[in-house]
Amino acid sequence: MKKLLALLLALVMVFALAACTTGNDDPTDPPATENPENPTGEATQPTEPEETEPQRGLLSEYTYGEDGDYISLYEAIGEYITIDDVYEYDGKAYVEYEGEEYELGADFLSMAMVYKCEPEGTNYETATDIYNEWWRLYMQRWNYLAAEVPLYSNDYYFVYNAKIQGFEVGPFWAAADAIVECTVDTTLGANSVILGSTTDLSGSFRYSSFGKSSPGASDLDIEGLTSGLATVAADKYGEYKWNDTVVESWEQVYNEDGSKTYTIKIYEDMVFSDGSPITAKNYLVQTLVFGTPIATEAASRDANAGMNYVGFQAYHDATETTPFAGLHLIDDYTFSVTIDPEYLPYYYDITYASFGPVYLPMWLGENFDVVDDGEGAYIKGLTEADNWYAKDGDSYVMAAHIQEARMDINTYPYSGPYVVSEWDSSALTATLTLNPLFKGTLYGTKPTIEKIAYIKMVKETQNDLLVAGGIDILCDITGGAETDAALAVIDNNPGKFASTYYSRPGYGKLGFRADFGPVYFTEVRQAIMYSIDRNEFAQQFTGGYGSVVHGAYYLSQAPYLACEDTIVLNQYATSEAAAIAVLEEGGWIYNAEGGEYTEGIRYKKLAKSEQTEDNLAYQSLDGTYKTVEVNGEYYMPLVVNWFCTTDNNVSEMLKTAWAGSPITEAIGMNVQYTQGDFNTLLAEYGQDESAGYTGPALYSAFNFATGFTSTIYDFSWNWTIDPELWDSYSYFCIMDEADFYWFD
Repeated sequence: MKKLLALLLALVMVFALAACTTGNDDPTDPPATENPENPTGEATQPTEPEETEPQRGLLSEYTYGEDGDYISLYEAIGEYITIDDVYEYDGKAYVEYEGEEYELGADFLSMAMVYKCEPEGTNYETATDIYNEWWRLYMQRWNYLAAEVPLYSNDYYFVYNAKIQGFEVGPFWAAADAIVECTVDTTLGANSVILGSTTDLSGSFRYSSFGKSSPGASDLDIEGLTSGLATVAADKYGEYKWNDTVVESWEQVYNEDGSKTYTIKIYEDMVFSDGSPITAKNYLVQTLVFGTPIATEAASRDANAGMNYVGFQAYHDATETTPFAGLHLIDDYTFSVTIDPEYLPYYYDITYASFGPVYLPMWLGENFDVVDDGEGAYIKGLTEADNWYAKDGDSYVMAAHIQEARMDINTYPYSGPYVVSEWDSSALTATLTLNPLFKGTLYGTKPTIEKIAYIKMVKETQNDLLVAGGIDILCDITGGAETDAALAVIDNNPGKFASTYYSRPGYGKLGFRADFGPVYFTEVRQAIMYSIDRNEFAQQFTGGYGSVVHGAYYLSQAPYLACEDTIVLNQYATSEAAAIAVLEEGGWIYNAEGGEYTEGIRYKKLAKSEQTEDNLAYQSLDGTYKTVEVNGEYYMPLVVNWFCTTDNNVSEMLKTAWAGSPITEAIGMNVQYTQGDFNTLLAEYGQDESAGYTGPALYSAFNFATGFTSTIYDFSWNWTIDPELWDSYSYFCIMDEADFYWFD
């Protein structure tokens, strides 16, 4: 098991095994749509698709684990396989082990991509070479499974005041990162910058993701500007590096038990904004606090900080003082971290050595300290009466302190290039001033811009605000009309403004909850791909400032560029014939009476393994089409229920490009939709009762977006077939049939 990723949602799933289907990806060679033995088209019993795998019962009837009926293929043979063992047919990856051939599914490939990259004993020279090869195989599998429908990847433009010198942004180097490295030409304006965002500030600047699955964008900007001096940090290109401004020396040791220890010595000249020294304790305190039940109560979500390190579980579960065995204070300026063997070898293991300093009293108050008696670091009271685990009734006493401290902008000093000097919670504006004691960035830069104001703005008036001097940088401008209007500001005001842009690390999409309904089946997701003219959609939506992608990647992603000439991806060119071909091969060949399909809505006979509770109860939003029982067999209609958001151009375009498309109707598919707000969409997508979901399971298609927030491309465990891990990790709601290893 590995670290939890920041997922969009913690999904609640129905555990069911998808049928094994193989789509016809060649639109020029579809099977004939007319039955030569029945030219009149009269209803007959259709020919059953050939079964290539044994049909099992419901997955809930079997148990997962070494003592059960099945485990994942990766768990069964992963440790014995290297990249050299893999061969390919038609873009699919296979290995042979003990005389048996196995097709590699998305779970196997996503795990191998980050955990099977050691070059020793392979024909590859570097871990990066191996990672890129696993990445290619994984992306080909993703593309075959049609896990989502990527619709567009847009370009992001930035228009800014020409007084700002050296402004450079990128997919992982936002305006708030870039501004710290910039200077101001004071002959063109004051030595200050006004940043703006359409996202509200909340005041959670100390820990912007506190209590959330993901932080607010504006709060994250402020946190980034006021925090710094991490031991490992991402550069302008998203690559993680040791921060030479902070780290005087480091070493790594591989231990006999398979664990790995990083020992890190920091420079002794670093201080917080109030002049107090930064020591090794300051680098460990956040992990120690947010790995305890006290932080779990404070944030109302499980505090899993440090779960990658030796001794985490004992420390995490403790209700009395317990050392964290994998974290050690060696001296005032040296500490070590030991990574649990369970998380190794890991392609991105340098990130496990990334720690940032936090002022101790901010999380600990005045009565606690970080100490190490030799068994590991822990939180200790300054007197016998001070107990970190003390309770008042059922609540931990220190939980309230943590909740208050994360919103306190004044009491505690900062470690970053700026400090928050003003915060107006009514106007949602913040003012940051230069921290002259900040040692420097990853690049060794000591910022010189004296003041940064952060304001809430409205997109409809942002260009006028820029021209009037109410803001200095317009960020993340996208779309044809919006980009055209922003770039016109430069043309209409010669010498006053400049621009730059990058291609988005992500894409807008039609996503699926694929554990029930027609999209449960790979061939249906493929047919939807064939039904939408995605190239036309991308050009219309972005106004020519963007493109379409064919998988879960972005066009400037390093592994994509490395294998651009060798990756085999079906581009799913719009084709009614290809959509019909994959549907027929997948068994969508019936009508509602169980006879041969001729017109209207297609139906599929459900195998025993597909007869889940949600599939048997499935119906269209209007109740017209339902899974029906005919002579003891169950037939599901090819009707997709789509939840789309209001006031959303993607929703409006998909109504024509997909739901109302002539191709969608011609292939025997119907799309029904409901519009609502984004919070309702999330509740339906996650089937989250706490957010208002009441059931039954209806919606299996949703339009939203995926953004890659760093170059760490790691989907391990997000394709798990283990029921106990599914709730926390499953991302695409798909159990790939190739990932099942049955003991019989």
